[in-house]
Amino acid sequence: MKHVEQIWSTPRGHWVGDGFPVRTLFNYNQHAPVLSPFLMLDYGGPVQFQPTEARRGVGEHPHRGFETVTIVFDGEVEHLDSTGRGGTIGPGDVQWMTAASGILHEEFHGREWARKGGKFEMAQLWVNLPAKDKRAAPGYQGITAAQIPTVALANGAGSARIIAGELDGQRGPARSFTPMHVWDVRLKAGCAAELPLPEGWTGALVVLQGRIDVDGTEAADAQTVHLSRAGSAVALKALEETHMLVLSGQPIDEPIAAYGPFVMNTEAEIRQAFIDLQAGHFGEMPRAAKN
Repeated sequence: MKHVEQIWSTPRGHWVGDGFPVRTLFNYNQHAPVLSPFLMLDYGGPVQFQPTEARRGVGEHPHRGFETVTIVFDGEVEHLDSTGRGGTIGPGDVQWMTAASGILHEEFHGREWARKGGKFEMAQLWVNLPAKDKRAAPGYQGITAAQIPTVALANGAGSARIIAGELDGQRGPARSFTPMHVWDVRLKAGCAAELPLPEGWTGALVVLQGRIDVDGTEAADAQTVHLSRAGSAVALKALEETHMLVLSGQPIDEPIAAYGPFVMNTEAEIRQAFIDLQAGHFGEMPRAAKN
């Protein structure tokens, strides 16, 4: 069995733009070396937004060297990027954006949803790319809730939506550059579960809401359980009804140089990212986005 290495807590939050009140549950400066290929995770909400005609969110900004995975639980998020791709995702949907060689994008609340207002809750995961793929072409995967298979856990303990990777023969629709599992898991209070996670892979249980016990160690709202690479499964019990993300991946274990929206392997590559951005090599946002 995998055991608990550490528990990370995030007592304070911050705003990303004016649409996303988030807590960074782990980050690339402190945690990426032991959680490779995962770099960062922001958990947004839950929060109630009042109706508005204003556009709430984050305007045009760049990324290079990694992928962003946006999972919406409540509300809507609109995405548009410099490749011309984008769309609106609602509850249960996922946007998997590959920044790779460089991309500009924007993220806002869905326009129609914003006019009505309501509960908003989402998570955004940053996934690293191997050095050989950091200059690949940018890409975008829009994944609807209907495309994501759900696996019933043993003994009625709960369920897992398989966004990436595989569980009990069900494979998630997301394509990734390195092997990984990204599961959206809900556990019933008082129930125990054993989840298979590959030997030698990194692992984390990200508790969004609820409370769990792993090997005698408890974790609750907005805490991350860092698991050992040794072991081929994790055993846990939900002390309350719990919503969490289960992340496990084959480590890349390459040097990380990161600054703001860029994650590369060397400081020289970070400097080059700024040069390329200023030179316009990240493309240009579609004209409609500027209106």
